[in-house]
Amino acid sequence: QVQLVESGGGLVQAGGSLRLSCAASGSISNTNVMGWYRQVPGKQRELVASLTTGGSINYADSVKGRFTISRDNAKNAVYLQMNSLKPEDTAVYYCKWVVTIVLMNYNYWGQGTQVTVSS
Repeated sequence: QVQLVESGGGLVQAGGSLRLSCAASGSISNTNVMGWYRQVPGKQRELVASLTTGGSINYADSVKGRFTISRDNAKNAVYLQMNSLKPEDTAVYYCKWVVTIVLMNYNYWGQGTQVTVSS
């Protein structure tokens, strides 16, 4: 089992910045991928950014150049630095941790943190 605790959401004006944090604990030694997703009511959860343990990074087109995903191995944490925020970035943001054991992927999700960007 992996436990994820997110923090850093809040209310910010358009053009502002926020930094989301996700701290992991538990059975994370076989971590494969870490990522951030977001969801607005009535829509599917969508990928914002992902980072593999090998260092590969992927961003949604809508956030490229504005958001940065990073990790701190010593703290078992992953971060999402969000700059130049837009009202359309408003969503609940979820941290996702993928652990691979014997070729099986196990997905773990954080509780979500609300990000609201006012115009």
